[in-house]
Amino acid sequence: MAKGNGKTEVNLDVERELPAAEEGEEKGPIPITGKAADERAASETEKLKAERDALLDRLARLQAEFDNARKRAVREQQDFREFAAADVIKNFLPILDSFERALKAGGDSDSNSNDFRKGIELIYRQFQDALQKIGVQPIVAVGQIFDPRLHGAVEMVDTSEVPDHHVLDELQRGYKYKERLLRPAMVRVARNARG
Repeated sequence: MAKGNGKTEVNLDVERELPAAEEGEEKGPIPITGKAADERAASETEKLKAERDALLDRLARLQAEFDNARKRAVREQQDFREFAAADVIKNFLPILDSFERALKAGGDSDSNSNDFRKGIELIYRQFQDALQKIGVQPIVAVGQIFDPRLHGAVEMVDTSEVPDHHVLDELQRGYKYKERLLRPAMVRVARNARG
């Protein structure tokens, strides 16, 4: 061995032997040949495919969650609009009740009363038409079977003229707004022994 430049010189048979790694040098990858290399490559490919599939599945789930959240937000917004409209409409119902009472009261037989009544009837019809256009519907009560979801029983009347548990009379009309109950109808319900 000869010394040169502070390093030791090693005589090796290059065709047969490689020098050992010196301290501080990293060992390179051990070359794998043949069947082991193919198995390792196939294993890494399978791992990458599994990772890809997991990421695609996660992406699909996130897209579905986002779509559901968007649909839910639209539905909640629509429900809020309907709720707000229902609250406003409830404020108009007492006015409609007053119109109905004024029409039931009638008037004298002179022409001024008759003209006044016709004017009130016209306003009443216009008001009802406007409410129908936005989706407000009156609840039909008289002659119907009592339904506690739509009717509020004020009184039970003993009678044999109508079947048992049928609405005999309507004291205050009930209303729905797009299948949502605004106000139940206040009714008198028949009660009889024959059922």
